[in-house]
Amino acid sequence: MPDMGLTGKVAIVTGAGSRADGIGNGRAAAILLAREGVKVLLIDATVKNAEATKAVIDKEGNTSMVVEADVTVPKSCEAAVARTVAAWGRLDILVNNVGVGGSGGNAVDLDLEAWDRDLRINVTSMMLMARYAIPEMRKQKGGAIVNIASVAGLRGGHSGLLYPTSKGAVVNMTRAMAAHHGPEGIRVNCIAPGMVYTPMVYARGNGMSEELRDSRRKRSLLQTEGSGWDIGNGVVYLVSDMARWVTGVIHPIDAGATAGSLGSPSPPPDKR
Repeated sequence: MPDMGLTGKVAIVTGAGSRADGIGNGRAAAILLAREGVKVLLIDATVKNAEATKAVIDKEGNTSMVVEADVTVPKSCEAAVARTVAAWGRLDILVNNVGVGGSGGNAVDLDLEAWDRDLRINVTSMMLMARYAIPEMRKQKGGAIVNIASVAGLRGGHSGLLYPTSKGAVVNMTRAMAAHHGPEGIRVNCIAPGMVYTPMVYARGNGMSEELRDSRRKRSLLQTEGSGWDIGNGVVYLVSDMARWVTGVIHPIDAGATAGSLGSPSPPPDKR
């Protein structure tokens, strides 16, 4: 039975900061990987956000480094990978976490420039990071990539067209990448978070009311609220040797949202 097998490995986590105080998905993944003995490159477009993640990792006596990068730009992605290898000599893990809620609107009224920009952030950035990370993983004869999507990419039903479209693209990009690189020993999986309560959620405008949070909890099958730690734990599992036989998987972490919702109880069947 394999152990986690993560000690001494090297990872890149994109979007490793959080938009406000607290634990987002990228921050949680980075901290938890570092606790397993992984050296972690923390990428964020806002350095201070990644520095806050690094401060937690430093306090726990683990290893990380911050790089400011725009992952929608090829040269920026290439430079981040090169910086990682220059510092630690290898690259084993890529966590593609960067994403935005994106522009609103349906096909009739959405803003085309915003659509192009947000697709580049949510989808193209993951391809670009993989483009430069995979050649380094080949040198190790293996590696692990986790792409962060959303249950919106599995179910749709979102107020805007961009978000579920882009997350659905991440889902099938994951499957395609797993097929392309599986023979090289590179595993590619996807996590589809439900509506976890993270800084990305509560830092928007007025955040989320307690009434709405309570309503969401009660509708979920587990009747609990998720956090960035739940997603981070999923990342650690998928990149570890515990998941050595797992690739091409779309793993919802959503308190059962993709299985159903509690809603109002059904009336008893008519026995007449």
